[in-house]
Amino acid sequence: MRYLKLLTIFYKNSILKELEYRVNFLSNAFMSVFWLVWGIVGVSIFFLHRDTMGDWTYPEVLMVVGLFTFFTGVMESLLRPNVGAVIEQIRDGTFDFVLTKPVNAQFIASLRSIVIWRLVDVIIGIAVIVYALGQLHVTPTPTQIGFFLVMIASAVAIVYSIWLVMVSFAFWFVKIDNITELFYAFYEAGRYPVTIYRGVVRVLLTFIVPIAFITTFPASALLGRIDPTTTIIGFVFAIGSFIASNRFWNFALRYYSSASS
Repeated sequence: MRYLKLLTIFYKNSILKELEYRVNFLSNAFMSVFWLVWGIVGVSIFFLHRDTMGDWTYPEVLMVVGLFTFFTGVMESLLRPNVGAVIEQIRDGTFDFVLTKPVNAQFIASLRSIVIWRLVDVIIGIAVIVYALGQLHVTPTPTQIGFFLVMIASAVAIVYSIWLVMVSFAFWFVKIDNITELFYAFYEAGRYPVTIYRGVVRVLLTFIVPIAFITTFPASALLGRIDPTTTIIGFVFAIGSFIASNRFWNFALRYYSSASS
């Protein structure tokens, strides 16, 4: 409850700061919608020439696009602003004030800020998923919804773990913009079902940079295409990723020299 209260205070402060510039809020929300529409247009053009993308129909691919947009919102609203703040604090030595607070340093460093307008991506991503289900005339069963929620929770943990590892590199390299851009280069592949890729690329996007667990597998769960074994694997993989990223963060902290060295 203590950490929940802290999050409430942090996010309330962040939201008040964002709402001071309402035109900026509205313009950025518009851009979120624009980029979603642009992505859907690209998918639609493909389906003018083909009936399926791999074994995925147009509405099913829209579900993947919706999940891609959903997690883009999660990363841009919660993770990127905190990563940027940590990099700056390490560079100028003010990360000392994070470490000396009577609260877990990983918690406050990785979850302190939120960019509220990027939650528009989360909302429109959910809207696209609901629309796609309507086009398919599919009503997920309670089991499918359960698998979907487990995969979403697992995906959130995996995404968080990846970003925590990336920010941990800042203790050595300080400037890690290239690492985050490299991740986004891989993440762009998640705009489409990972099953359309073959060979090494498919293995890479499933187990090395686990984009499949973020977009494709949750969509498959909602469509009843995923079995309990895959859901369990995803959940275990998420727990393992979180533990590994926490261990790496704690290891990286040893190399922080602080403002006074």
